[in-house]
Amino acid sequence: MSEKMELLPDPVRLVEGLRDTGYQFNTAVADVIDNSIAAEATFVDIYLSMDYRGNITLHIYDNGIGMNRAELINAMKYGSSPRLSPASLGKFGLGLKTASTAFCRRLSVISRGVPDDPLVCATWDLDHIRDINKWELLMGGPTADEAGEFRRIIGNATGTVVVWHKVDRLLKNYANKGGAPAKRALTKIAENLRLHLGKVFQRFLDSVDTRARHVTMQLNGEGVLPWDPFCVKESVVVSEEAPEVELFNGETTGFNMKAYVLPRKEEFSTEAVARAALISNANQGIYIYRENRLIHGPDWLQMFSKEPHLSLLRVEFSFDHLLDEAFQIDIKKSQILLNEGLYDHVLDFLTPPRRAAEEVYRKGRKTKTSEVSKTAHDSSNRNISSKEGEMSKPEVQSVDHATSEAELVNTQGHVRLKLKITSAAKPLEVHVQPVDSIDDGLLWEPCIIDSHCGVRINTGHPYYGKVYLPNLAEGVTVQGIDALLWGISVAELNCVSDATKSSFEELRFEVSRNLRKLVQDLPEAPGTE
Repeated sequence: MSEKMELLPDPVRLVEGLRDTGYQFNTAVADVIDNSIAAEATFVDIYLSMDYRGNITLHIYDNGIGMNRAELINAMKYGSSPRLSPASLGKFGLGLKTASTAFCRRLSVISRGVPDDPLVCATWDLDHIRDINKWELLMGGPTADEAGEFRRIIGNATGTVVVWHKVDRLLKNYANKGGAPAKRALTKIAENLRLHLGKVFQRFLDSVDTRARHVTMQLNGEGVLPWDPFCVKESVVVSEEAPEVELFNGETTGFNMKAYVLPRKEEFSTEAVARAALISNANQGIYIYRENRLIHGPDWLQMFSKEPHLSLLRVEFSFDHLLDEAFQIDIKKSQILLNEGLYDHVLDFLTPPRRAAEEVYRKGRKTKTSEVSKTAHDSSNRNISSKEGEMSKPEVQSVDHATSEAELVNTQGHVRLKLKITSAAKPLEVHVQPVDSIDDGLLWEPCIIDSHCGVRINTGHPYYGKVYLPNLAEGVTVQGIDALLWGISVAELNCVSDATKSSFEELRFEVSRNLRKLVQDLPEAPGTE
């Protein structure tokens, strides 16, 4: 090449474009706090506030090692020089700037690296960059108020405060920007942030967790508490593995996987602990930690979708910075990408834990369903009893409890069938009888109950949990479904012959299997998740 030139990006277009890198507010704040952790801070103090005109300001103080003027200028550079420790939570030298300007138009950082030294301040002001169209960093000292707050919170020690001014992307446009609705919205945002930080930095916030250095954190004067997604004191570890990975340079390192099955809500030691566990579909999945900091999840990394029967399964996936390249960590450090071999390995690892979680879930759901189904069909039995004499049905001539056989006279003549011969569990339950299970997973089967033609309904079939249970309050709906299944069963008994009985059995099997698939994506009934 005969010519070389330095081609700088357009300042306005780049800084405005970098505002749209996809940050969520909680993720952005956590990215800024990564710098505090990397600076060896032992406490982080966060203030999210709004003045009477609706101007929002965020302050993040830490008592870390701080920076002198040259170090501060480097920290404010897009693509700053790397930290000495490759294990730092900061990775690309972009997080502080891109995370901050995703929500504010003026970013200031005030710091000192030697106790009692004067504070230094650097500011990126996007409006100033727009006005002069230059990469011009504003340098100087803090205002008297800023210096006073720094002294009040950090004293004369080393430390740093990151300040977001001109926050323009946090709240929607309210008619009264500083009014009560806007203040309530900001309060809710702050509480969501508190919960998010408790999840992301749990290992740092938990004073008894030795995997990470202890850090105290508070938001608007109240402590940020660690949230343990695995409830290790209550859960059961069903699978654990620490495989080795060969790096591109030939060295080896490893990562940890541990699968926990949480108790059902009623089996936690206390109600308070059960509430804190936040059992739900949303919180199932793989929690991915890089250098003891949660960077992604919970989800199943597109291996399978979240389903109610896996709501008790949570999986820890932890690795260090050595695997950043292997896992293709992105700028926001918010996800990992698994190659084909590792993907298959993780998928195989999850198979036994999924079975274990489903077993615990189904056991609890079966108990709840059994309880609520005890009285769910009483109205149906009364309704059918009142009209039984008008129905077209076979005559039951004899039953043999020992062989489970019944002799019927129907439209085809005399027929002897192998049937479930049972008795009423309570008065009048001689037509519709709920049971915990039926062979082959059938939804229903004809039966004889105290010499009456009846139907047994499988409460363990997904159709029962997802169609029957949500409609228990609507008695007419349950009666309607019961009447349909009873009518089909009695019609089978009235039309079956030796030649067709296997066809009827196959029909019930196919319908039950199809219904199982059709209701797969329907929500669970409230209270049985």
